Amino acid sequence: MEGSKLLPESIKNKIADPNNKIFVSVASIWEIVIKRHLKKIKIAFDIETSIEKAGIEVLAIEASHALETEKLPPHHKDPFDRMLVAQAIVEKLMIITEDGKIKKYDVSVLA
Repeated sequence: MEGSKLLPESIKNKIADPNNKIFVSVASIWEIVIKRHLKKIKIAFDIETSIEKAGIEVLAIEASHALETEKLPPHHKDPFDRMLVAQAIVEKLMIITEDGKIKKYDVSVLA
């Protein structure tokens, strides 16, 4: 949302492409809010408004997602990241990440 220089241009272009449907998990929003509250990150924009303006669809956490986390091997201990992997598996979505631990799962990753 802030145009991070850490995100490669090729990925920024895919996110900006109107032919691609982009989702953000409630788990990611929750994690951002927690980190902002703990002052671990600074965010200079309104999360909800920015998501809406960008045309990003919010992916709710469903029971099927929570149940899928139980089937995952223990590559990652972070419950938020495990939820993202489970959601990607259940919903057949691709995850955008550089996290090597997530890449160990049988999930489609755009890095």
